[in-house]
Amino acid sequence: MNLIEMAEKASLRAAETAKRFGVEALFLNAPMRQAAGVEMTAAVSEAGGLGVLAAAHLSPEKIVQAAQAIRNRTEKPFAVSLAIRPRHYPQAQGAETLFDGLAPLLEDLGLAGTPEAYDLTGATVFPAFDEQFEAALSVAPQAMISTFGGFREPEAEKLEAKGILNFGCATTLKEAKVLRSAGVDAIVIQGAAAGGPRWSFENADDVLVATEGLVEEAARATGLPIIAAGGLASSASFASALLAGASGVMLGTALLTTEESRMTDTARSAWHWAGAADLVLSRAFCGRLERVLRSPMTEALESYDSSVPAWPAPLALFLPIWEKAAEQGRDELFVLPAGQGIGRSHWRTVREALAAYEALIGR
Repeated sequence: MNLIEMAEKASLRAAETAKRFGVEALFLNAPMRQAAGVEMTAAVSEAGGLGVLAAAHLSPEKIVQAAQAIRNRTEKPFAVSLAIRPRHYPQAQGAETLFDGLAPLLEDLGLAGTPEAYDLTGATVFPAFDEQFEAALSVAPQAMISTFGGFREPEAEKLEAKGILNFGCATTLKEAKVLRSAGVDAIVIQGAAAGGPRWSFENADDVLVATEGLVEEAARATGLPIIAAGGLASSASFASALLAGASGVMLGTALLTTEESRMTDTARSAWHWAGAADLVLSRAFCGRLERVLRSPMTEALESYDSSVPAWPAPLALFLPIWEKAAEQGRDELFVLPAGQGIGRSHWRTVREALAAYEALIGR
């Protein structure tokens, strides 16, 4: 098969999968807590893709409210993303070193200065999962996406009963095979170039596999539709993912500077001058290996990287820090997740990005 034939086959596969899943194009925004709010979710869906509501940190009530706000902006389908909880939470004592390092900052921001004021196990970082799931189920999204693992059998059965698509996320071939066995409808492949925390659940989070290679392996081994994520920021990268076997794409970093992003002006400016060499891998901020923009915060906490407790315990400290920083306009305290596509995208709106993808699949 020559390159032209491969491209035609890839385009046809992407178009047919999108139609089967009830959307015009299988083009998703990544579930970015800081950037992907109602506006971005609705914009992706309205443009013909599948907008993703990042709901991992939302209360059940806010999930319902956000879904209504999306439907006030578009009648087209959208998805809801939730985070699967760890099997075991770390002991609170494991976060004491990190707390000691952050104590002066907590005091400066007017936050509690004793470790007892925080759940340093991380067990209450997220709202109750079962309640979140039921709330998401009640708003009847087109799909529900699980990160950090797949939905359990009872949850998968509820999704199937309501005709809601079940998408899982994998960072390795082993994880893709586990999700296939769990009966998911599609797999989001998070390649090594992706920003933010690794969604690993079977393999260690420092196993970093290139997006295109993992897409090719997972498509061949599972036979399921694959959605590529990680480093996608141009038509050429879309084409590479499709030729490797993807049926769709998920964009994160490439959408951060669009009009629909919730990023601050300071963060937006960083995306214009930064490149892949300005990124670092760190565990300090959430307990998972994540790719973020180098900053005074990353440098100040570099020595803590090997001693921080497991995900999501560090968020018990950083979420209140970032909330206070937002109130006080302290942009220098934010940690900005970014993938290796940083600085490469030029799209001003979500619609422009989706149009570039649709041109490849013949829409």
